[in-house]
Amino acid sequence: MAKILIVDDDHAVQATIKLLLERAGHSVVVAGDGRKGLAILESESFDLLFLDIFMPGMDGLETMRLVHQRQPLIPIIVISGKPIAADSSSGPDFLNMATKLGAVLSLQKPFKPAALLEAVASCLETAKRSSSSRPAGNIASGR
Repeated sequence: MAKILIVDDDHAVQATIKLLLERAGHSVVVAGDGRKGLAILESESFDLLFLDIFMPGMDGLETMRLVHQRQPLIPIIVISGKPIAADSSSGPDFLNMATKLGAVLSLQKPFKPAALLEAVASCLETAKRSSSSRPAGNIASGR
């Protein structure tokens, strides 16, 4: 299955997502903030990234910007426990903003296990299709 990185400062959220994904057969690594997540991404390869938007230090939007610079093809699912604004006067919709900035999907916490697993399957399938449709590059033909 897939190797997935979870970057979230809430240990309960980390543990819940990790458990769900490991039960589904995935390999999971966790980081408690954006800086640690970036350091792990520098040393290991991942198929998918879960990224909390609101974290102390480096927030998820800044982390996502740096991830896109370093590994532009990794799919990112953003998550947030901050309520989605019903109207613009109560503040911006950060989940929507994150998808406009390059996240593949967003999930509002708390989410149902089925929604999380469906999002993972969708992202991995999309990434698989897009990687198989990309040209293989300059391959020597041996002629």
